[in-house]
Amino acid sequence: MSTNDERIQRAKKNAHENDRHSGCSQGVLLSLQEEFGIGNNEVFKAATVLSGGVARHGETCGALIGALMALGLVVGREKMEDTEVYRDSMEPSADLIDRFKDELKKQFGFEGELNGTLCRQIHEKIYGRPFDMTDPDDYQAFLDAGGHGDSGCLKVCGIAAQVGAEKILESMQDRETDT
Repeated sequence: MSTNDERIQRAKKNAHENDRHSGCSQGVLLSLQEEFGIGNNEVFKAATVLSGGVARHGETCGALIGALMALGLVVGREKMEDTEVYRDSMEPSADLIDRFKDELKKQFGFEGELNGTLCRQIHEKIYGRPFDMTDPDDYQAFLDAGGHGDSGCLKVCGIAAQVGAEKILESMQDRETDT
């Protein structure tokens, strides 16, 4: 039986490695799906277009979206009418986002605050500038800067999976104590 720390570290490592194939959302989501036995291939497939800040547009970090999707598989509602579950899912989701920002700052050693979770904001902190990943030349500049290197977006994916795994474990424990 794996300890929670082992599960968290395994999810982190797998997400880091998964992003070598591109697709930060899917890389994080898959690592958490496999670790916790949640979701299915359809959920994984749906995350295809969310990487690079949603279809490479620099919006919300795809790695974070993957972690939130995995958390949603654990705390989310199954019926549209279940507004109580919907409302209850917001607190752990907001906590995951805050932890993600805190861990990015800590593990990358960012100066100053990370004011948001946009892909381009995170790129600016890591690489010193944002990239237009829809532009082939700028996407190549992103790759040349280490975008898919161990200390770039692969590391971001690992961090997203780490905080996702932590929050999923907490949510699973909370459900056990509620029953």
